[in-house]
Amino acid sequence: MDKNKWKGWLYLLPAILFLGVFMVYPLIDVLIYSVEEGYNFASQTYFDIGFYNFSYVLHDPYFLQAVKNTFLMVVITVPISTGLALLISMGLSSIRPLRKLYQTVYFLPYVTNTLAVGLVFMILFKKTAYTDGMVNLLINWFGGESIDFIDGPYWAKMLVMCIYIIWVVMPFKILILTSALSSVNQSYYNAARVDGTGRGRIFLKITLPMISPTVFYLVITGFIGAFKQYSDAVALFGTDLNAAEMNTIVGYVYDMLYGDSGGYPSYASAAAIVLFVIVLTITCINLLISKKHIHY
Repeated sequence: MDKNKWKGWLYLLPAILFLGVFMVYPLIDVLIYSVEEGYNFASQTYFDIGFYNFSYVLHDPYFLQAVKNTFLMVVITVPISTGLALLISMGLSSIRPLRKLYQTVYFLPYVTNTLAVGLVFMILFKKTAYTDGMVNLLINWFGGESIDFIDGPYWAKMLVMCIYIIWVVMPFKILILTSALSSVNQSYYNAARVDGTGRGRIFLKITLPMISPTVFYLVITGFIGAFKQYSDAVALFGTDLNAAEMNTIVGYVYDMLYGDSGGYPSYASAAAIVLFVIVLTITCINLLISKKHIHY
């Protein structure tokens, strides 16, 4: 190996060490914990190696509820937030005056503290002894009955959760998509207009293919981010998510480690491995789909 190659490896050494210590080693440690049956946190001992931890987790009703909640959040929030972000980004791209101001306004929810946004949503949706919440006031104004969105039926709580997630993640997507739209070569649009092409066909045949790598990136990161949801649920429904039936997979892992039912790192590790497999599978499926529909 010549001198230049040694220099290259030397430059990469800090990153390799960082990834090894904070990513590779924890992953190996989680794999080991997940197959240690009867692990005792206090004595650091276990009595067997096997897959009982996975069997326990996959039959735990709290984990199955968390999986259901997480998948609903993913299926609902990722396409809706991406589609709305694309529509808003196209609107911003067509506005010349005060475009930067509008972009800043749309980006504000992304830099706002999660718990602060959660408190605002509590004011909007939560019923109290003094008020039914602003949203219920609107429902009542149109002749409907008040709904307890925070402590009421499951569908109402899931609705609020999905709206909250979309509100939080959409600003980042708007920023990225606005940049992607501004990078499209205007000569394509000029040529299409000369040929009398309609706006819908211009969007489907020019705009969407040109920004498809960006859309694909947002979909992939959106899936991963939605599967890691936890703090948003806590901001709305408190720390006892199992009682509220709004726990997520990450919340289940946290509960097994530090919650009221905590002290079970083996169960937490097994749940984390299941989450890793789910995310990896969906990412691979998206990568296969992208080969036919993404234009680089």
